[in-house]
Amino acid sequence: MINISAIDIIILILFIVGIIWWALRNGKSSDSTSYFLAGRNMTWPVVGLSLFAASVSSSTLMGHSGEGFISGIAVFNYNWISVLVMVFFSLFFLPFYIKSGIFTMPEFLEKRFDKRSRYYFSFITIFGNVFLDAAATLYTGALIIKLIFPEVELFYIILIMAAIAGSYTIVGGLSSAINADIIQATILIIGSAILFFFALHEIGGWEELYTRFDQGVWLKLTRPLDDPTVPWLGMWVGIPILGFYFWANNQVMVQRVLSAKSVDHGRKGVLFVGFLYLFTIFIFILPGLAARGIDLFGVDNLPQEIIDGSTLKSEYGINTDQVYPRLIVKLLPVGLIGLILAAMISALTSTLSATLSSVSTLFTMDFYSMIDKKADSKKLVKVGRITSIVVLIIAILWAPFIQKFDSLVSYYQEVASYLAPPIVGTFFLGLFWKRSNAAGALWGLISGIVVAALLMIVKYAMNVSVPYHFLLIAPLIMVLSVTVNVLVSLLTPRPDQEKVLKNTWTLKIWKEETKALKGVVWYKNHRFLSLLLVMACFFMYFIFA
Repeated sequence: MINISAIDIIILILFIVGIIWWALRNGKSSDSTSYFLAGRNMTWPVVGLSLFAASVSSSTLMGHSGEGFISGIAVFNYNWISVLVMVFFSLFFLPFYIKSGIFTMPEFLEKRFDKRSRYYFSFITIFGNVFLDAAATLYTGALIIKLIFPEVELFYIILIMAAIAGSYTIVGGLSSAINADIIQATILIIGSAILFFFALHEIGGWEELYTRFDQGVWLKLTRPLDDPTVPWLGMWVGIPILGFYFWANNQVMVQRVLSAKSVDHGRKGVLFVGFLYLFTIFIFILPGLAARGIDLFGVDNLPQEIIDGSTLKSEYGINTDQVYPRLIVKLLPVGLIGLILAAMISALTSTLSATLSSVSTLFTMDFYSMIDKKADSKKLVKVGRITSIVVLIIAILWAPFIQKFDSLVSYYQEVASYLAPPIVGTFFLGLFWKRSNAAGALWGLISGIVVAALLMIVKYAMNVSVPYHFLLIAPLIMVLSVTVNVLVSLLTPRPDQEKVLKNTWTLKIWKEETKALKGVVWYKNHRFLSLLLVMACFFMYFIFA
């Protein structure tokens, strides 16, 4: 058992209670727009912080520090390339989403194609949100509590985590979740930065960290083609697909963008979270690498070469998902431990909160509102709350199975690499190719998911080894899906021209925006800010290339 002082436990409890109180106090649920999209009046700092808090849970916080322990900084490739994806998303896709007044991402597919694509994507998104986002968040939160109270069963801890997030999200909707996110993100960033400096001090400073890991690929982003974490080709052709799915197609993330009061606030909110993501190499990943040089798990003479997560778990008894919380309790003083543990738990629940809001919005607006077309706003809110409860129950039951995977990142990224490609391909063709029609979109989606399902069955149900990295499989699935979309579209009638004109990008749109930006000071010009962010991304890459 890891000893936690009574002071830290009190701080932990008070913080969680305070977050729940603050979120409920600022919740809005008087109508469907308030409950599902927080009234569409959020400013860019709020949007950015909320996006950060909602994204750091399962894939960025414990998962990234664990991958840092396993293989060094390679996992940062997911982050800096995703920042480039955010810039692209903010420039081209985001204006269409906000201006169309949609509640859900599948709703955009209906506006561009037809209801079949909307229902299909909505179902896939709900599936992904429940089994990828909600369940993984419950599992990570439970791991933290398990370190403090090891005698408590994991399942009961998961129940507690579900109750924390559900207590304010189900009642107050997206506005409650976003208001909680602001506090969670701020404290998480500050707390993680403090932990980074403590970890750096413990290992002997930056020079000592560099000296210990300057051999091999520990501190390099560009990896060999056979690298198990991020092969260099997968970095360029696989990660952009996953990044676009996560930031531009995932209802959990985009719903927060849709809450922005304007296109400009939405864009700047996305650019803000992109800026924050550049620092994740320091506050999430490098502490994990530093932990490799600290006696964190009581394992003597751990080899310096890269060892995969399953081998670390089976031969050395090291669960890399515990790296981040163990660093907290080992390095930080009394009082600060409780505060950062509290921030971690509440930040982890923010992803669960975002998922609950996402799924309730998807089911209510994409399915129930079509069945009961006379339902008023109050009834839609009631259905949304019931949906959130059902999602919680399913996620609670599935969460314990996640521990069978090597690490949280491998769990999330690999499953997403099979589900994301056909969706990303459909959105790209829908926005940039006027000839893509409803039939092409539907069959492109179906073909992609069939191949993805077969791969998952072969690998996980039949235990057959797949010789290619999932980052190299993802673009192949996307090429197949896009090819089917193009062929079917060309062999079937042209799409409705009214839908095409309203929902496809043209050079005219770019020129009109250029005129509107004339005279706008540089620090308020989203294009100039986007350029700065892109330059910062490549600067970070070349430092660690």
